[in-house]
Amino acid sequence: MDKESAKKRIEELREKTQYYANKYYDEDSPEITDFEYDMLMVELKNLEAEYPDLVDKDSLTQKVGGHVKEGFEKVEHEVPLQSLQDVFSIEELRLFDTRVRKETGRDTIEYTVEAKIDGLSVALEYVDRKICKRCNKR
Repeated sequence: MDKESAKKRIEELREKTQYYANKYYDEDSPEITDFEYDMLMVELKNLEAEYPDLVDKDSLTQKVGGHVKEGFEKVEHEVPLQSLQDVFSIEELRLFDTRVRKETGRDTIEYTVEAKIDGLSVALEYVDRKICKRCNKR
């Protein structure tokens, strides 16, 4: 794909991913499956990697989609919340395992895999065996 075609496709993908992210995160009314959305994001990430001069700070590859829902307060976590990178193939899973073994210096790693409810995240902190409601203001 030449640069001009890539630029047009990147713009198209950014518009689509923003639209679908808004439907999913802000309106709670998804129009495509998580897998379909992820494949659009993979294509966008790959094109931006191939043409780094076309990366834009407003691309969803550079920021989190959606807005904070009304009624939620900002909280600073003592330990930052992290997200695992999406994996869509056995090869990507093998690459992930290789990176983990290399970073930890271990030959074997045991993993626990659980079903994920997409779009849901909860972080609880306990203080004196009770859930801390305002952990950043003890």
